[in-house]
Amino acid sequence: MPYEHQTSIKRPNQLVYPILIIGVLFFIFGFVTWLNGTLIPYLKIICELENDTQAFLVVTASYMAYFFLALPSASILKKIGYKKGMSVGLLVMVAGTLTFIPAADQRSFGLFLLGLFLQGAGMALLQTASNPYISILGPMESAAKRISIMGIANKLAGVISPLILGSLLLANVGNIQVQLNNNSNPEAREKLLGELASRIHFPYIIMALVLVALAIMIHKSSLPEIQEEAPVQEKKSDGQSIFGFRHLWLGVLCIFLYVGAEVMAGDAIGIYGNSMGMPIEDTRYFTSFTLAAMLVGYIIGIISIPKYVSQQQALKLSAISGIIFTAATYFTNGYLSITMIALLGLSNALMWPAIFPLAISGLGSKTKTGSALLIMGIAGGAIIPLLFGELKSIPSIEFKAAFAVLLIPSYCYILYYSLAGHKPRQ
Repeated sequence: MPYEHQTSIKRPNQLVYPILIIGVLFFIFGFVTWLNGTLIPYLKIICELENDTQAFLVVTASYMAYFFLALPSASILKKIGYKKGMSVGLLVMVAGTLTFIPAADQRSFGLFLLGLFLQGAGMALLQTASNPYISILGPMESAAKRISIMGIANKLAGVISPLILGSLLLANVGNIQVQLNNNSNPEAREKLLGELASRIHFPYIIMALVLVALAIMIHKSSLPEIQEEAPVQEKKSDGQSIFGFRHLWLGVLCIFLYVGAEVMAGDAIGIYGNSMGMPIEDTRYFTSFTLAAMLVGYIIGIISIPKYVSQQQALKLSAISGIIFTAATYFTNGYLSITMIALLGLSNALMWPAIFPLAISGLGSKTKTGSALLIMGIAGGAIIPLLFGELKSIPSIEFKAAFAVLLIPSYCYILYYSLAGHKPRQ
């Protein structure tokens, strides 16, 4: 018998308000997370970074916060609950967002990385709270549908954020790069770089104010608390170690590989375009193409799960399509190859909505800890892009080969998890 949960929500129409609140949080996750695709070329210019591996530290700093802070987040949530935990997470994000102001003034890459890490720390707490919350808010068999709704909010923000920040930070950047390359006067270069760096002030101050307002709103909201507990006949098994849940640990690795693949499809697509000689004014929008494909995938999930396909079947089909599109990226060129990378957004869309509920199924009172472990898996978004950067730096390995070497095995493992790994066993 699966584990149950208790909540003050008794009727389906009472789900609307908490789903709306969590949807706003997922919008924030998407808006902040998918700014990385814009920040990579921007910081590469203003901080005068030497190579793509350094630039990908932008992604590493953001995602490694999940690895280090997910388990502490679970401890915090056990003490203060889901709702207060969400408010605290937002305030930590405010601290990270405001760090960007002195970082821009000093053009300090280290400070930028600190700000990104603090933002990631806040999102680790938010994700550890919001993902199990939305999963157990209703029937577990339809959790993927609710998470898909959250995914629409997340990726809609992801489509919008590169467009907004790209237009603010990277406007006319091609001409600025030409001036920098042709100008050997240190004072003139510093002035150009300082003016470009100062563009970050306005959007990040506005972002900080929005996060503060949202933290206050959630703190004062009537968002219900949820208590996980097991049926009486399963109280003994509920006392077992977290290490006894095999499907959870396989799910952590699954999340690790999936997030790495998602970040590659979203953040590396612009670098791929740049490597083919496409202007940065065009490639800055490529991340939005991947996220638009993910939106389509979420809509498919909302319509089809669980009416036409189960969460497990959706994950299987997603993994198969991921293998196909990655292979197609390798065997095509130009804009067709860019299109294949963007279509990976369609493959990735239903992976998180399917993996998360499958992995926390049956955890009972250990749901918060299990959720934290899965959130730690988000570190895949830090490690896999770095591996990609190192592979791509090898002269004999081109972009497409490095891309395929990392992503095809990842999608093969996700396929395994959909077929067998998700099944609970001791």
